[in-house]
Amino acid sequence: MRSIDPINFDLYVGRRPLRNMSSTGMWVEKYRPTKLSEIVNQTEIIGSLEALIANSEDMPHLLFSGSAGVGKTTTAICISRQILGENVKEYTLELNASDERGIGMVREKVKKFSRFAGMADAPFKLIILDEADEMTNDAQTALRRIIEDTAKYCRFILIANNISKIIEPLQSRCATFKFTTISEKDVIGRLGEIAKQEKVKTDQKGLKAVYDYSEGDLRHAINLMQATASIGDITEKNVKSSAGLSKISDVDGILKMALAGKITEAREKMIELIKVYGMSESDFLKYLNSAVFKSKHERLSEILESIAKYDYRILVGANPEIQLTALLAELGSVEK
Repeated sequence: MRSIDPINFDLYVGRRPLRNMSSTGMWVEKYRPTKLSEIVNQTEIIGSLEALIANSEDMPHLLFSGSAGVGKTTTAICISRQILGENVKEYTLELNASDERGIGMVREKVKKFSRFAGMADAPFKLIILDEADEMTNDAQTALRRIIEDTAKYCRFILIANNISKIIEPLQSRCATFKFTTISEKDVIGRLGEIAKQEKVKTDQKGLKAVYDYSEGDLRHAINLMQATASIGDITEKNVKSSAGLSKISDVDGILKMALAGKITEAREKMIELIKVYGMSESDFLKYLNSAVFKSKHERLSEILESIAKYDYRILVGANPEIQLTALLAELGSVEK
């Protein structure tokens, strides 16, 4: 578990004024927003949040839900910047709850940071818990108590893909905002703006292909377009080629290796995707599930049942790496 400097946080979605920036080669970094007014597509939510933070001392705890790449975490970071200003680094703690989901994380990280310690020129400390729906129920229950005890000098922003996994006592203590999927028009429009600034040639079919592969995830769309630009213009053909080389497609290979009994090789590739490329365990299972359907394996139902079993085990707090390794081993016995 690590505390991440919000200024360097890499999740993106928004309408930032386009300009050349040589400090980073990642387009999601170059064109990410820094203010709420720059967030794209979430007009009603941003309007409500602007009103809430107008008098920052009265801001409630917040809960953001919605699919990946629609602006939840970026919105939280923008709020911390706008409220805390030059104190944002000192008084903001950002944690990814899926990295360490148990009660230990709540006690050691959250509780320690949330303690009052003579704040100057800041209305409160801000704790952002990304992927809070991956926390165990015990950890969420412990978090509820901390939220209650530190309400005078600390605010929480919980971020979840699946709000149904957040216990009701936590939901009731937050103002909840449901982020919607970004429309095809807005995604393609934003991609076109970035491509123009980067002097990359595009055509409408190419941008449409980027949108189709990203399934409304603007962050993924920008990454895919940048990957495509490295091999040529943004055409439908190049996008398909680039998407085929993406790390998501590696899950197909892991499935094939596991089914072939190559458990060690499959495990090494799986760990690389999660530890090196940052794919979450839940995303790995989601892509593995899709890969199974594409494979049209004759024992489809048995494989899907195994995936569901290990998904549940991880959900209730079992060690993800151990459980995913066990899943690969179980898949290796299917052919036998």
